[in-house]
Amino acid sequence: MDINIHSAFLPHTDRDAAVEFYCDKLGMDLRNDVGYNGMHWLTVGPADQPDVNLVLTPPAADPGVTAEERATITEMMAKGTYAILTLASKDLDAAFERLQAADIDIVQEPIDQPYGIRDCAVRDPFGNLIRINQVS
Repeated sequence: MDINIHSAFLPHTDRDAAVEFYCDKLGMDLRNDVGYNGMHWLTVGPADQPDVNLVLTPPAADPGVTAEERATITEMMAKGTYAILTLASKDLDAAFERLQAADIDIVQEPIDQPYGIRDCAVRDPFGNLIRINQVS
């Protein structure tokens, strides 16, 4: 079976803050920016992985989502419990130093986890948890 990851989705609430975080601080390319009714859907991704996309979407933009559901999503985003993304780096410590210097919200410094992974964690400006794993 030939199946690959093409796109993953995370919510965002501010187009400029999303571009600053994902492009300027994480170094991803901005591939697409679609605006509609004051909302933006952004597609970003690593330059060396043109077939892998992260789509940053307005939360609960679906017209079928109720106001109560929208409020719940907003609360969960603020607490960092709505969405998680795991990235990988061949040099976790160097990547962490760059992120720390970029004044990113640090959740966990690099640590050797008891389950065999070395990783760290940060939050994007919208509360999404971003874990970064050390890979060879």
